[in-house]
Amino acid sequence: MKVLNSETNLNEVMEYIYYFFKEEVEGKGINLLYEQGLSSKEVTVYSDQNKIIAILINLIKNAIKFTERGSIKFGYEKKGETLIFFVKDTGVGIDEEQKNIIFERFERVSTKLMVDNSGNGFGLSISKAYVELFGGRIWVESEFGQGSSFYFTIPYDSVKKEQNNLLQKPVVSTRYLKILIAEDNEISEKLIRKLLGKFAREIITVKSGIEAVDSCQNNPDIDLIIMDIRMPEMNGYEATRQIRLFNSEVIIVAQTAIAFDIEREKAIDAGCDDFISKPFPSNVFERLLKKHFELT
Repeated sequence: MKVLNSETNLNEVMEYIYYFFKEEVEGKGINLLYEQGLSSKEVTVYSDQNKIIAILINLIKNAIKFTERGSIKFGYEKKGETLIFFVKDTGVGIDEEQKNIIFERFERVSTKLMVDNSGNGFGLSISKAYVELFGGRIWVESEFGQGSSFYFTIPYDSVKKEQNNLLQKPVVSTRYLKILIAEDNEISEKLIRKLLGKFAREIITVKSGIEAVDSCQNNPDIDLIIMDIRMPEMNGYEATRQIRLFNSEVIIVAQTAIAFDIEREKAIDAGCDDFISKPFPSNVFERLLKKHFELT
């Protein structure tokens, strides 16, 4: 897993997040507010939009679960060459003991949090991993009964500055990949195998989320996972969360016949790097590989 930078309008990201959660938050009788920290001249940066959105979604979901009244506010500001994002709520707050472990891997989070938060330990640990990929940090300020404020930082890279850097960027040679295909439909699996064959040194196929997790544990050198979302025993979202607990590097691409935006966001939220929908155009995997592996 790596940061995949592209031109990103931060104010558009804020608006997207606001409308994504507006109905749910207002349905609880809570005010949802957001703050845009840059002018139109500065707002377009070179960053990984999907990961920024995934981090904010995880933090706001956490705020919604623990806030029964009052407000949730999110936004960002620029300080020097750093962007500071925040999510603030008027919820129950976090005690000192919980603050020390809240971003740790899921199995270390207390039983109370696991029950109350319905799996949020995955979301916060994934958010921490994403922030660290940016070279930033994430932390929380809170007192029990007084609400919580989550913060994370990422570098501020203007588009103009990054375009100059890209002119000097070396070309990466083509590499052959070890690929895992998690797909329970035999016809789809054969099609994916055919489309990916010329790029692969080895292809492993499995038919369930549980098998996908096991294969990743037994093959730590896998480069790419094509993860079907609808599989028996364990779906692709849960399999991705499990894999991210021990492997933050592998590229995971979710694939499904349902092309709704909510499915895309759920995939990114779970820890996927990208999302494609069936039926596949013939060049979809070539474009994906060039995007994530810089193939020539």
